[in-house]
Amino acid sequence: MFIFFSRILIITFIIFNIVGCNTVTTIDEHKFATNIQLDDKESIVLLGRRHLNQHETELDYVSCVGKQLSIGKGKLNVIPEQQFIDSMYPYFEASTAPMNVKKIDKLIQNPNVSKKLAAYNIHYFIWIQGNTKTIEKSGAISCVGGPAGCFGFATWEDEAIYEAKIWDLKNLSISGKIYTKTQGTSFLPAVILPIPFLARVQSDACDGMAAQLKQLIN
Repeated sequence: MFIFFSRILIITFIIFNIVGCNTVTTIDEHKFATNIQLDDKESIVLLGRRHLNQHETELDYVSCVGKQLSIGKGKLNVIPEQQFIDSMYPYFEASTAPMNVKKIDKLIQNPNVSKKLAAYNIHYFIWIQGNTKTIEKSGAISCVGGPAGCFGFATWEDEAIYEAKIWDLKNLSISGKIYTKTQGTSFLPAVILPIPFLARVQSDACDGMAAQLKQLIN
């Protein structure tokens, strides 16, 4: 009996690795400035929108995009989000951060703010808004005690939607906007043991956005 179920588990694992948990990413770019470019000494900072509690942009997503921008071909000088927020306290906390590019002008007039921004040599703010959520579930898993284990099949669809707005700090304008939408289906078959096959929705959305930002800024 154990050998029989072991074979089922192996077959299940092989099938789902072949089929995979595919994701589909859509990217839409709008460029408002003719020239979006950094020189070698200039920096950018990525900030997540968190003024709406139920729709907060995840810290790990912003961190992922920042990391991808700072490595590889065409890498950029990126100021880590938390480092920037802490050093600029309290001006970029969720409750006090500027909601539009016009408010940056007033903020820059504060000597403490302008001095710190100059030290970082920031050319662009990149504000990221969005989140990843589960939009559909189906199936069920039933588990009992003893050697019988768990049986069943469950599936769910995740959706990652994010938008990045590029604020030009020097010209006090919006230079561009990138919208990404990634969807993918995860599976959880259970034959004695549940074996999750997860779609990398948020990770793929991060890779797509970072690649597009590099292309746009460079």
